[in-house]
Amino acid sequence: MMTVILWIIVAMFGASALCAVYRILTGPTLLDRVVASDVLVATIMCSLGAEMAINRHTNTLPVMLVLAMFAIVGSVSVARFMSNQAEA
Repeated sequence: MMTVILWIIVAMFGASALCAVYRILTGPTLLDRVVASDVLVATIMCSLGAEMAINRHTNTLPVMLVLAMFAIVGSVSVARFMSNQAEA
C-alpha cells in the first residue's frame, strides 16, 4: 500500500514540475516565468517535505529553508525591478 501512495506522490510532483518547467520555457512574459519558477521551487520544497515525512528524518530541512529564502528574495527582486520599469 505504501509503494502505491509513494508512486502517486512522485507522479503528482513530477507532473507539477514538468508543467512549471514548460511555463518557464514558453511563458510569454517575465512575470509568467517568475511565477512558474516560484511554483517549481514550491514543488521541490513539497517533495523534500514528503520525503522527510516518509523517511522520518529532518536532514533536508536546511535545504528547504535555503530554497524558501531564495524564492522570496527572487520574487521581491523581480517585483521591485518590474515596478521600476513601470515608472520609467
